[in-house]
Amino acid sequence: MIGSSGAMSDPFSRHSFSGNPLDRADNLRDDDRWIARQRRAAGARVVVFSGERPAIRVGGANAASATIDWRPLDDVSAMDGDARVVFLGLDDDGEARFAAEINAQKAPSAPTGDVKNIDLRSLAIQDLLTPTELGMLGHARSLLNWHGSHRFCANCGAETVSSAGGSKRRCGRCGHDHFPRVDPVMIMIAAHEDHCLLGRQAQFEPGVYSALAGFVEPGESLEEAARREVLEEAGVVLDDVRYHSSQPWPFPSSLMIGCMCHAAERTLAIDRNELEDARWFSRDEVRSMLAGNHPEGLRTPTRMAIAYHLVRAFAEDL
Repeated sequence: MIGSSGAMSDPFSRHSFSGNPLDRADNLRDDDRWIARQRRAAGARVVVFSGERPAIRVGGANAASATIDWRPLDDVSAMDGDARVVFLGLDDDGEARFAAEINAQKAPSAPTGDVKNIDLRSLAIQDLLTPTELGMLGHARSLLNWHGSHRFCANCGAETVSSAGGSKRRCGRCGHDHFPRVDPVMIMIAAHEDHCLLGRQAQFEPGVYSALAGFVEPGESLEEAARREVLEEAGVVLDDVRYHSSQPWPFPSSLMIGCMCHAAERTLAIDRNELEDARWFSRDEVRSMLAGNHPEGLRTPTRMAIAYHLVRAFAEDL
């Protein structure tokens, strides 16, 4: 049974993909024999991904009853003998949970309204799963993606093999260990008096304005990265950067580090290569965007994104 041991009291901490309650068993998973025993255990279960889409049991037309389709591990071999399998952790009852990725062409057909392969964005946007289930799937998707894109050793070029239940890869030639990559991304609300800075990129849906964001570069602190990104993209100088909350983002494997920042002044010098537009919005405007009644039809990102919660924190002066 997946319980609520991973529950967090801070509402801003429970972002989409951040509610994973599994014990990752770091002190046990390096033992290949232990992993093998977990795979053979009667209570072990696996969620099967067909490409980027996990199998979800939707329970008919009632979306509220949707849940992960946990299967016995023998089902994976029957679907695809070459499937990639990784250990996710132990549930509250000590039962092992795994994830597997099969070739999309080998995905089993399922009755309509029973088991469907649904992408993670749709699951989060439509709020089809519990936070704990979505957190487990985010972990699984990031880990499976990393294995698919890191098959060769960066040290000597030889092929690597999965090790420690999938929590690392080992090179058979030089013995070098490789660990899953997480890319840190700063995402910021810059505020000045009762206004905040929001921008949009060309690929955003029409009318959507969001917090500015960018990857942390080598040799930077988080605060330096936040200041650099806002200055580069919008020409705004930050004189204070404060941590708000973070969100795992499995597309493919980023960590969104949310900050509330204070701008030295309300100026703009937009880099049009980075942003289609950026504007200073009053607190009342932001509230109307969140409520869906902005006079220009402008909107914020959906609740699945940390950007929404940062914008709401500014609107509610939290």
